[in-house]
This record gives sequence, C-alpha cells and structure tokens, in this order.
Amino acid sequence: MTCLVRVVAVGVPGGSGGPAAHGIRDVAGAPGARPGDAGGMGDDEPLERQIRFVLEADRLKTVARQSRITDGSRHENSAEHSWHLALMALALAAHAPAGTDLTRVLAMLLVHDMVEIDAGDLFLYSDSAALARQEEAERAAADRIFAILPDPQDGEVRALWDEFEQRRTPEARFARALDRLQPMLLNMQTGGGTWVAHGVTVEQVLAKVTLIEEGSAALGRYARAMIATAVAQGFLQAGSGPGTAGSGPEATGPGQGTDVAVAGPPAG
Repeated sequence: MTCLVRVVAVGVPGGSGGPAAHGIRDVAGAPGARPGDAGGMGDDEPLERQIRFVLEADRLKTVARQSRITDGSRHENSAEHSWHLALMALALAAHAPAGTDLTRVLAMLLVHDMVEIDAGDLFLYSDSAALARQEEAERAAADRIFAILPDPQDGEVRALWDEFEQRRTPEARFARALDRLQPMLLNMQTGGGTWVAHGVTVEQVLAKVTLIEEGSAALGRYARAMIATAVAQGFLQAGSGPGTAGSGPEATGPGQGTDVAVAGPPAG
C-alpha cells in the first residue's frame, strides 16, 4: 500500500471485454502505437504498466450516471462522481469515526468505481436480479482493470476495492456513506432528480440511509432530515416503488427503519 499512499498524501490530482478490447492509444497519437501501449516512453516495465492504468482510468469519464449535476444541464459521469466523493471526504472528515485513516478513505474513493469502465453504472434501485448481474460484471472488471498495474501494486489496489465493497473497516464504511449521500445531495438540488424520474419511494431511500449511519452518525442524521424535506416537497413517493425496495446486501444493518418526520430543509 506504500506506493499508493505516497501518491495520495502529496496531493497528486486525480461494455465488457479483455485488455485488448479496452486498450488505450498513445496519448500523443504517435504512429504505430499499439492498443494498450502507453506510448513507449521508456524501458521501465512497471512504469509503463502504471501509465497504462492511468490512461485506462480516463475511460471512466465516458460512463454516464443517473444523477444530474446541480444545474440540471446534464448527467454526471463516474469520474466526476469519484472526484466529488474524494472532495467530500476532505470537507467532511470531521464527521468520520475517530481514528479513521483519511488517506485510505481517499484511495478507496478514487478507485471504487473504476469497474464501471467495463460494467457501466446501474441504477441504485434496480431489482435484485439486475443487482446480482452487476455484481458479477464488476468483479470481472476488477480482475481485468487492476491487473494492469505491476505486482505488487495490482493486489494492493484490488484490496482497496474489495475493502470498499465489503464495508468491514471504519474507512470503508465512511467511504460508502459518502457514496450514498452524494446522489441524495444532487437529487435535492435538481427537483428530486432520479427519485422523481423513477418514482422512488421514501421506504427505498430510507433503506439506504443505514449505510450512511454505519459510516457516520452525523451524516446519517443529516440524510434523514434531508429525506424528510424531500417528502414535504413531494420528491419522494410513499409505498412500494420500482424494483425491490430494500433488496440486496446493502439494505440491511443496524438502525434501519422507515419512520421519517417532516422537518425543515437541512442547512446548505
């Protein structure tokens, strides 16, 4: 983990198929560049593989998400989503559990959606069968994409992705809390956003708040107040909605409930 931690700490910015199907052209467009070739800038094989990985990550900018950006003009892409989460981690670090390793949180957030390069983005409230297919596709994508990196970095970065998915550490739970909170924030700024577009119910959204509460009590309280406001403004429906409300592994956990009191809008 040392190489990746050094990169994050110093503040460096940040369809399926095999590697050949997803090769990246030489960024300079040099004649004769092979698919997946970083441009032949040197004979250092680990560096070449790291550059290939960085160029592969650029493809995340082409993956459209359901959420719209706050001015409502277009959908955000998955690279923008990952950047936004990393910024949230910095801004909201005071609300993480005591002792949380923020560097590890940032690293997880930067790589957590790279699998969408192959698997695409799936609507959060899809049915259980679609969620199961997505999980399988994302694991296959993780096998391919993180293996672009040289050993042992490939295993280290893959471990970050696995940690985020499994939610067994305070860092993973805080990272996942941010991942669940961010689309809610965008929906509140875009007249209900995906909630209105897909007829999502308050019960479905509250089932996801559990993940926020597991990662940060303060952010969980904020999310519940925000949902109450969404109900008052007509952004969320009552009763069963599309898909299976509360289905899938992310729907269970301590503190889950469907009670919500209408309150004033959250600050900001």
